[in-house]
Amino acid sequence: MTLIRWEPLRELDDIFARCNPYFGRLANIRQGAVEEGDTPAWTPLANISETETDYLIKAELPEVSKEDVKVTVDETVITISGERRKEAEHKDEKVHRTESFYGSFSRSFRLPEDADITAIQAESRNGILKVRVPKKPAPRARTVEVQVN
Repeated sequence: MTLIRWEPLRELDDIFARCNPYFGRLANIRQGAVEEGDTPAWTPLANISETETDYLIKAELPEVSKEDVKVTVDETVITISGERRKEAEHKDEKVHRTESFYGSFSRSFRLPEDADITAIQAESRNGILKVRVPKKPAPRARTVEVQVN
């Protein structure tokens, strides 16, 4: 006898998928899919880490060329935006299912006070955008002797 784990959300997802294909999968909703005409907007996943000298933002941008990515900083907010373009369909190819997101995307993050926005660097390789935000050096504590009169 094989035991099958019951997952109520999966069953709810199947109901939505059967009722209307525009509902998409619940995972798509959790990732921020919003209908804009025929092309849903999407939100790339991002991981943020910190070392002693800098902050690192790694955004997953599969099939997005570096020419289609823009990184901007407005005072204390860094924004990663761009567009993932859909590949041209071939006449001899029959598409059975498409789960990838295409269209414009944008992610914004508030930077900490010690971020040095003048020295931010970004590189895109193998579908991962790495944005390195250096920290400003911490001010040194100094001792001042005050004469007592």
